[in-house]
Amino acid sequence: MRILSCLFLLIITAFTASAQTTEDSVKKAVNHLFSAMQQSDSTALMQSFAPGAVLQTVTKDKQGVVAVRTEAISDFAGHISKLPKQAVDEKITFDVVKINGDLAIAWTPYKLYFKEQFVHCGVNSFQLVRLSEGWKIQYLIDTRTTTGCE
Repeated sequence: MRILSCLFLLIITAFTASAQTTEDSVKKAVNHLFSAMQQSDSTALMQSFAPGAVLQTVTKDKQGVVAVRTEAISDFAGHISKLPKQAVDEKITFDVVKINGDLAIAWTPYKLYFKEQFVHCGVNSFQLVRLSEGWKIQYLIDTRTTTGCE
């Protein structure tokens, strides 16, 4: 009976782990980016992205004209590396994660804090690709606002 119980527990554990693995691994890849930002670790930040990845922000000027600003990931990493550790904290929630084979999306509303002071909020839209070394961010675009952030 004891062997049967152990075998049952092993099967349930293996099934549960495999059922969560893909979505959890996508979330882990996204969280790796924010952990690198908190640690001001430009190397880890760069490792979050796929080769040729794109980083963009939806902006709006004073007249309300919408534009998309592109930033080199290396420039972003360089900026983050100059910050004190734990100075930047982007608190995200996973609203949507969808996966099809080696392609995934993650939609993550967020609030950004700098030295524990609120800066802005918005939504990150991630496109990830599963490469030989794991999930990497291929495309990240975000929105930014200071209103409606409750």
